[in-house]
Amino acid sequence: MYVVKSPLSEADLKTVADALQGALVDLVDLSLIAKQIHWNVVGPRFRSVHLQLDEVVDTARKHSDTVAERASTLGVSPDGRAGTVSRTSGIGAVPEGWVKDADAVGTLVDALAAVITRMRERVEVTAEADPVSQDIFIGITADLEKHHWMFQAENG
Repeated sequence: MYVVKSPLSEADLKTVADALQGALVDLVDLSLIAKQIHWNVVGPRFRSVHLQLDEVVDTARKHSDTVAERASTLGVSPDGRAGTVSRTSGIGAVPEGWVKDADAVGTLVDALAAVITRMRERVEVTAEADPVSQDIFIGITADLEKHHWMFQAENG
């Protein structure tokens, strides 16, 4: 059921809806992973990594809202429920308990790489179907790549 009617064709809408839903799930999971590590990071670089993790959380939350609202704009109901995120995220599991600062950074590098890879795929599949959504994915990718760079530099 579509409460809001999209101007996109059914085929394009399906492509864009899948891309938006996948992005939403990845961004929600990224924010949860970064926050989990934020609470559990330990080590000599605790403070800088702790604060840097919150920057990722803020970015992921901001973009997840943009993605969900774009889906709603197109008449697609976004699904950010915990079960959906758990089942469909493209990010691997994070360690349980305390995480040494270097390991925390490495985990974020891997998580960001996974999301960036999937986001770049979304940039490609939405190019023809909906350049407006593609533009959103491009912006998200740029922000995530900046975090990725900074975390990689953190561990040298």
